[in-house]
Amino acid sequence: MYVERIRHGDEVIDFDADTVIQAGDVLAVSGPTDALIALEKNAKEVADKELLDVPVESVDLVVTQKDVNGATLIELSKKDFARGVYLQSITRGATSVDVPVLAQTKIYRGDILKLAGTSTHIDRIAKSIGYADRPTNMTDMVWVGLFIVVFGLIGTLTMQIGGVPLTLSSSGGVLIGGLVLGWLRGVHPTFGSLPAPTQWFMNSVGLNVFIAIVGISAGPGFVAGLMNNGVDLLIWGVVATSVPMLLAPFIGKYIFKFHPAINLGCCGGARTSTASVAMVGDVAKSNIPMLGYTVPYAVSNTLLTLWGLVIVLIY
Repeated sequence: MYVERIRHGDEVIDFDADTVIQAGDVLAVSGPTDALIALEKNAKEVADKELLDVPVESVDLVVTQKDVNGATLIELSKKDFARGVYLQSITRGATSVDVPVLAQTKIYRGDILKLAGTSTHIDRIAKSIGYADRPTNMTDMVWVGLFIVVFGLIGTLTMQIGGVPLTLSSSGGVLIGGLVLGWLRGVHPTFGSLPAPTQWFMNSVGLNVFIAIVGISAGPGFVAGLMNNGVDLLIWGVVATSVPMLLAPFIGKYIFKFHPAINLGCCGGARTSTASVAMVGDVAKSNIPMLGYTVPYAVSNTLLTLWGLVIVLIY
């Protein structure tokens, strides 16, 4: 338990290591519920709204400091910055694996600690071991826009190989920029914030609008190609898109021996189908499929951008 504030007479003062408690003082105490209940045997609870007016919050703190990397919880609990802070949970890795909160549990850089406590205590521990990732509804458009512009320009560069022009295109460059920015934010989550509602909007509305634009722009060409080449073009197009999609789950299961969740994530990523992986995750009630989704998605988009033109030229 921790003493947060003290009412000494008519004065309310903050508690620190040098504060002297005197008879008649009223203490604002924080601690687990069972400990506070046990305290009532030796103390009398009183109502003091002003004394209890202490800002309390619960935040996700990302461990970034090297000097606490590999330290156990029992070692960290002895540090001055641990005072008044309550650890609720620990998550680790891209799949947010829950780590048990035990005395000998080790903390590593990149771990996310769910902490509760007063704002003063949270700010103190954040300065010592990491970054408090407080919820926000503001998108860091400076960094997002910068990466879109820089990598979009990089994507417009063209390289001639055997007379064939190869380029990432602006969309491929932005894709690589998104991967780089996501990795940098994972290592140093102090910039490039993107609120969950914004991510949902981009994933759902943005992808649907993209598909609609592609369909509308490709419609006239599809009709013209169908009229010039007949139904054979449509049939072979169906075969070319369907056969790999049907064979991929069996290849992943019987050849690469993937776990079903990873396998379905890989298949969805290879087809650049975010909606399918999201559906698998909802049914499985797990983020594990996303572990197999990310790399195939990036590779598939990159290859599509690079080799789409090559295949057209060969044809």
